[in-house]
Amino acid sequence: MLLDVRKYGALLMALWTVNAAQANDKEVWLLVETQPHVMKVMEGNQPREVFQRIAIGRKGVGFDKRRGDDKTPLGSYRIGWVNEKSRFGSFFGLNFPNHDNAKRAYETGLINDYTYRHLLSVQPEEEVPPQNTALGGQIGIHGIGQGSLTVHENFDWTHGCIALTNEQVDRLKQWVKKGTLVVIR
Repeated sequence: MLLDVRKYGALLMALWTVNAAQANDKEVWLLVETQPHVMKVMEGNQPREVFQRIAIGRKGVGFDKRRGDDKTPLGSYRIGWVNEKSRFGSFFGLNFPNHDNAKRAYETGLINDYTYRHLLSVQPEEEVPPQNTALGGQIGIHGIGQGSLTVHENFDWTHGCIALTNEQVDRLKQWVKKGTLVVIR
């Protein structure tokens, strides 16, 4: 999916210069590169493990995510919760929607003042934001569960999540915990 660089130029540049500044030199964080379909486990600026052939939302990516649009949100998030027993194997939930998502949604009229203030009251490293707003929720990183490996390897198939193979998500477990930074670009 092509984004309007004139509209999102500054935001894109901030993401492309990597938000490693949010992570200290020894902190493990995840870099999701949606164009080459790669997820990197980073320690500071050094890749520690690379997962190839990840899948993203079936409608691509975007900054203006809304419920049901099947897009993977671009931006910086934190792991807000871990569910070891999801239907997709391990599920690492993102603190989506975050303050940046809320601001853009409010400015475009997608959410009202009450919802905007409520989303801003959530402390991203301590709480999971409401998952039932017009922005959607339940966005995370997961395996394919009982799904088709062939579909996974050939199509973007999620409703906005980042999917790995079951083997990859099992390897990812050693690196990820609640609070881990995830940059999606």
